[in-house]
Amino acid sequence: MDRFVAFINGAIEELHQVRWPTRQQAVRLAAIVLAFTLVAAVAFGILDFGLSQFIRAIVSLAI
Repeated sequence: MDRFVAFINGAIEELHQVRWPTRQQAVRLAAIVLAFTLVAAVAFGILDFGLSQFIRAIVSLAI
């Protein structure tokens, strides 16, 4: 039990040493992540649509 308490106390001490971002930095970084996610989702959606149309064309030729 003493090791567990020492671990928790050490973790809390480490958290006090963390340089937390300001609110403005956190909002800006969150916006960057959301924008990148949106762009990646659109790109993968277009790629998926294009590949599915390609496969559909190949299958229709084989039949």
